[in-house]
Amino acid sequence: MGEPRHFLDLDRFDTSTLRGMLKIGLAYKRRQPPDGNAKPLAGKTLAMIFEKPSTRTRVSFEVAVRQLGGDAIMLTDTSTQLGRGESVADTARVLSRYVDAILLRTTSQARLLEMARHATVPVINGLTDSTHPCQVMADVMTYEEHRGPIGGKIVAWSGDGNNMAGTWIQAAARFDFDLRLACPDQLTPRPEILNWARGEGARISITDDPLKAVTGADCVVTDTWVSMDNESDSPRSSREKRHNLLAPFRVDARLMSSAKPDAVFMHCLPAHRGEEVTADVIDGKQSIVWDEAENRLHAQKGILTWCMA
Repeated sequence: MGEPRHFLDLDRFDTSTLRGMLKIGLAYKRRQPPDGNAKPLAGKTLAMIFEKPSTRTRVSFEVAVRQLGGDAIMLTDTSTQLGRGESVADTARVLSRYVDAILLRTTSQARLLEMARHATVPVINGLTDSTHPCQVMADVMTYEEHRGPIGGKIVAWSGDGNNMAGTWIQAAARFDFDLRLACPDQLTPRPEILNWARGEGARISITDDPLKAVTGADCVVTDTWVSMDNESDSPRSSREKRHNLLAPFRVDARLMSSAKPDAVFMHCLPAHRGEEVTADVIDGKQSIVWDEAENRLHAQKGILTWCMA
């Protein structure tokens, strides 16, 4: 039995493999299943472990598995022995005897990597504090459906240099677009992920001026200012400090007007209108966030099929 096909981060794949996953996902979206097989996961089960809240990841993966003929089991850390001290390694070993793949949505990247080291079935990254590869696969699919190949285009990020920004950095290296990041100096992406991408030849620039980043861009992207982990746990003073740092990076109509006239706006959701983006932008004609959300379902069908079928 060969090594399991994990889907952990975009930097672990070459471009052709990632393109292959997207091609499979689009085929299922168009109701043209590869090899005519609409149910490649028949008889297979995905265990989904959620240590963080989720709407899109949970629903899109569960629906995707079922539409591909398989089944899904929803688990949380509080409903399993993970919440009572069992190690990630032991959980991985046990679940590997029961199911055909494991989805983990967790905090630290280290927990994801530990799961993958000890599982004998594929492990899929459903989000960590460092990266969110399933989302950016859907984002690339969505951009290309609306505007054609993303290679050579300009993507502008305005906001926190968080896990989504980290995966956009990896995507710039793999899908060959220019990435301009506008972030406060205190909230720039991790140096190691930037160094990796630049070592791969990615064209990435960082500025503290969102107007500079967005001018002439083909796609403008942002994300929430306070992560789900920080919303309740951080002191109010800390949250207010983040808001003050990020307020100049809000995507509003004025900022969008600096992008190309046919530029699109993307946001992984959930959104806080009036904070990272104004209502007129996210609900406006340049926004493709609802197609982006739908494509989580389709891109993940490609990922699941590659991992499990």
